[in-house]
Formats: sequence, C-alpha cells, structure tokens
Amino acid sequence: MDLNIHSPLPNRKDWRIGCIGSGFIMNDCHLVAYDKAGFNPVAIASRTQANASKCAEQHKIKTVHGSIELLLNDKSIEVLDLAVPPDNQLNIIKAACEKGTVKGILAQKPLGSNYAEATEAVDACEKAGITLAVNQNMRFDQSVRAGKTLLTNGSIGEPVLATIDMRGIPHWMPWQERQGWVTLRIMSIHHIDTFRYWFGDPERIYCSLRTDPRTQFSHKDGIATYIMEYSSGLRAIAIDDTWTGPAREGAPADIGIQWRIEGLDGLAKGDIGWCQDPYTTPSTISYATKGDNEFKIPTWSESWFPDAFIGTMAQLLIALESGEEPAIGGRDNLKTMALVEAAYLSSEEHRAVELNEIHK
Repeated sequence: MDLNIHSPLPNRKDWRIGCIGSGFIMNDCHLVAYDKAGFNPVAIASRTQANASKCAEQHKIKTVHGSIELLLNDKSIEVLDLAVPPDNQLNIIKAACEKGTVKGILAQKPLGSNYAEATEAVDACEKAGITLAVNQNMRFDQSVRAGKTLLTNGSIGEPVLATIDMRGIPHWMPWQERQGWVTLRIMSIHHIDTFRYWFGDPERIYCSLRTDPRTQFSHKDGIATYIMEYSSGLRAIAIDDTWTGPAREGAPADIGIQWRIEGLDGLAKGDIGWCQDPYTTPSTISYATKGDNEFKIPTWSESWFPDAFIGTMAQLLIALESGEEPAIGGRDNLKTMALVEAAYLSSEEHRAVELNEIHK
C-alpha cells in the first residue's frame, strides 16, 4: 500500500527564497531540506550578520544582507522564509506586507506569541495579497502522513480513540524565558495540529497543566495533559511530559513519542524519531486491520527532522503556483492557535473550552 509519506513538490523549484534567521532550525533543518528538494534559497539575513554569513557559506547562499530590513527591501526575493522567535514574527510579517514585494511567506509555529498576534499576521497578509503558510512540520513527519493515509482510505475505519504520548526533554530556547511559557505553544501545538490534520476540528478541549521541575525560569505549562472532544464521539488525548522522571539527574532515561489511532476496523501506532539520538532517526508505523494475522511494519530512510521541512516549503510553493490556499494556510492555522489558547483558558478555569469561544 502506498502510504503517501512524501510531500508533493511544486512544478517550479527555482522560486527565489529569502531566509531570515540562522539558528538551528534554519541551518540544520530548512536549508538541509531545501538542498535535498532542489529549492532555491538566494539570500539570508539574521540578527547577527556573522551567523548569517556562516550559514550562507555552509549552504552556498550567494547573498548575505547586513540586516533583516535590507533583505525585506530586496525586490528579487519571491518567498520569505522566517525562522525567528514567535514574538519577533509579527513585526517582520507586517514589514514585509507594507513593502509588498514577496508573493508568499512561510512563518514558524507558533504564528506569533498568542492568538491575537496570529490573527493580526493573517489579516495583514490577506490585505497585502501575500500568501501565508505556517511551518507546522509535524504534519509532514512520515509516520504522521502514513496515519493520515490510513484514515483517508478507510483502512482502519471510523476512529474511536487517538493518543499521543510524549516523554521527552526539549531544549528550551533562551527567548522562551521572556515569554513565560514553554510546552503548550512549542510542543503541544504540534500534537494539537496533528490531531486536527488527522480528524478535523474538535468541539472543545480540556487541559490540565503543571510546572516542569527541571525548567528553572518562571512558567506554568511545563507538563500538559489534554483531551480534544469530537462530535462523533472520538476522543484525542495527549500527555506532553517534559520531565519524564529524573533522566538528567541520575536515573535511567525512558524517552520517546508514541502515537496510536484505534478505529472500528483496525489499529495504527507510531513512534516519532525526533527525540531519538541522532535526531535524524526515522519515525515508524505499524498497522493492522480486520483479518490481518500480524502488523504491517513499513520502513523508510527519511526522518521528521530535516525531511519534513521539504513539505512545509513545498505546500507554500504549490499554493503560489495553483492560486489555492496552502495545505497549512495562515487562516486555517488560526484554529490550531485558538485551541492552544483554549487549553490555557481551560487550565485556568478548570473546565472544557469550546473552540468557538476563541475562534469566532
């Protein structure tokens, strides 16, 4: 069975991409993926020009602009690729919209520091006629796409229960300390968006949070547990555990991310390779349907990081060619951002929060 694990690609691969940011995500993920796909990054700028120059040299990018503003003034750039902290994204997006030179923008998740900023970014792009897509890259993890295929072709039947169980220790970035939040907008947003990719929009979410003992700066969402309720009766449940026990403090580690979809006609389960060593470890899937004697266990060589980043740029370029909305368009992504916002509200008020309370 073709599990459709690879992203569709645009007809044109020579779209001129201007990159903003030169940290790990840009240097080790975006640009590595673009090289594999044959995409065309032509310019880069960063907060620190020396870092941008080093990144450009490593990836053979011809133009290094001395500032982000200078890159935004470069009229030869057709697509803007952002890899900056969420509280810096909106100003860059608005500046790009005011200049009106680029045709498309690929923004990081989360799309801003909160739902209000995300809405402002979407509105600005629509007013400027710029296509906005969001880098919700877990949708392009190979096992996640395989799971979607099994749902779409009916192999496992109507979904009854789905779970994502993350026992991982993320590397929090310095900018998160000034945000005062960690897991929901950085890790859980992947899982919430994956549930939306698999099953569509839930009616409501119930979330319970506690702090992570390892994370020293002030935060309220270190460990997150939440249930997304669907009108069909489906329940999608996640545990995002950034503690995992004292794995860094002297105890053996038990780290991983597993997902599971139980349907009326079959079962699919996967293991995400992201938190393995090395980070390029492929994810896996095993699945079986009624009448099977054993689980089918296909394999592949690609991994979430960096190969999924081919898909996130490709879906924007395809949208620019077709004139249709990107697969992960900014307007649609507002629902993912709204569910994250609803999760915070749910935890504060100790109640389930409906999607339409946030996303009108």
